[in-house]
Amino acid sequence: MSSATERATAGFLVWRLSMKWRVAVDRAVAPLGMTHAQYALMASLYGMGRSGLRPSQRELADRTGLEPLYVSKLARALESAGLVARTRDPSDPRAMQLSLTEQGRDVTRRAIQVVQGLLDQLLEPLGGQDSPRTRQFTRELAILLDAPLDPYTANDKEQS
Repeated sequence: MSSATERATAGFLVWRLSMKWRVAVDRAVAPLGMTHAQYALMASLYGMGRSGLRPSQRELADRTGLEPLYVSKLARALESAGLVARTRDPSDPRAMQLSLTEQGRDVTRRAIQVVQGLLDQLLEPLGGQDSPRTRQFTRELAILLDAPLDPYTANDKEQS
């Protein structure tokens, strides 16, 4: 651990790690014509599609943590590139269902392989993807992701 990170807050370290990861994924998937956000959307669609799901844009936003408006914008751009199909949901005509095209599945499979290589590099200091430390780290990240974050509640606590 560098001296700069020894005294850093958990919030700062989470931010730095997320930025490091985003930049690395952006660089890794750029040769495939993708950005990190597009990768997140397409990899999620790939996984959901393998489970037989055709998520709405809203469901995909919930899964990825991206804003629904941003998912809509990304989906339209990916549709124009021939990677994603957008169709009206038969049970809700206001909603759009998303799926990968054959070309989208091919590009996504290649991107997943590249990103898995990055994940191997990232998790090597913890013993690799299948190590007990990585499993514990993953559980702790999940706990943090499940914790509610409400800036208004935080402000109320400061004023108390």
